[in-house]
Amino acid sequence: MRGVIKRRREFLHLMRAYTLEKGSFTVTDIQNGTGVPRSTAQDWINRLVDEGCVVQREKKQGRSPARYATLSALPQSTCRKIFTTVDGEFVQIFHECLSGACAAFCGHHHTLADGVLMQVRRDGTLLRECARIGYSDMRIGLYPSPAVGVVGVERDGDYIVQHIRCIGGPAYSLTDMMAHADGVCDVTLKWDGDVVEGAVRTRALSHLIIGIDDTDSREGGATFALALALLHYLGATKGVIPIEHHVAMLNPEVPGKTAGNSCSFIELAITADSREKVMERAILFVEDEALSGEWGIALKQGFRIDALLRSYGTQVRDEIVSLESAQETARSQGITLHGGRGVIGALGAIALSGLPNEILLNPERKIPL
Repeated sequence: MRGVIKRRREFLHLMRAYTLEKGSFTVTDIQNGTGVPRSTAQDWINRLVDEGCVVQREKKQGRSPARYATLSALPQSTCRKIFTTVDGEFVQIFHECLSGACAAFCGHHHTLADGVLMQVRRDGTLLRECARIGYSDMRIGLYPSPAVGVVGVERDGDYIVQHIRCIGGPAYSLTDMMAHADGVCDVTLKWDGDVVEGAVRTRALSHLIIGIDDTDSREGGATFALALALLHYLGATKGVIPIEHHVAMLNPEVPGKTAGNSCSFIELAITADSREKVMERAILFVEDEALSGEWGIALKQGFRIDALLRSYGTQVRDEIVSLESAQETARSQGITLHGGRGVIGALGAIALSGLPNEILLNPERKIPL
């Protein structure tokens, strides 16, 4: 009996590997992979079909053989989405997880491993990392070494490839889960003892930041609510992945504010062919939904904020900024503005993007340049 159990495990392991790498397998695949007669390979497939471990994906048609897949190779993945945006030689990696604990684990070990990652930030179940395209070797192992790290990021045409090295639980995630996350095109694997290195391929998407301000009035409305509605509205557009919504405080002493003088910005990952449509829809949505005639919207492609733009963020917190100053800054940065005086704060929202909430929500906190 022990020999039968061992043999079953070997066949099932091979079938799982074929399912993960190719999506399915045939009797010939199992015959060649194990060196057994064709009838023996078919018997094991039939047995595992009866046990509920294997399903028949396609029936035999003419010269096309029947194709099978293992159910156990398609587990419920904790990785919901993995996608990437590109801005020049820099890449933002987004990993949305079902578990905040798993996201925290990966974030901790990615930081410990260093590698090509320049910044690691977690917001609930979303792990957000910034990397420079390149490669940096690292040591992966059991405690106290990091268990997982990003050793390299490369651009391959319209795709970004992350090279992830790991052991233990993270290795299981890489081999059995990441390939099933939305946004992942494919995962290729190689083993070095207990350490696994995988190449995770995702599309190289564009990054769009949209800032809005002055959409409410003393009679009602709230800019944060409109921004959140805009995120959901645009997120339903083909070619768009919604990322995050943020609130930022501006100069609390500015005259004419409706309340505390906060603004909002949202971030989207978009395909190149959806960019113009998304920007047009965003402008029309804010114009239709704003309760103030001074509404403003600012749209920036890319996630990098240079020193000049960041200094504008400091200005809108400490000073009274003119409309002309906002327009000149936007022109120099290639940022699109639409609307009334609200564009001052909308541009300020973009200028503050990338900062932690502790700074965004506290206008007295110093902004690092």
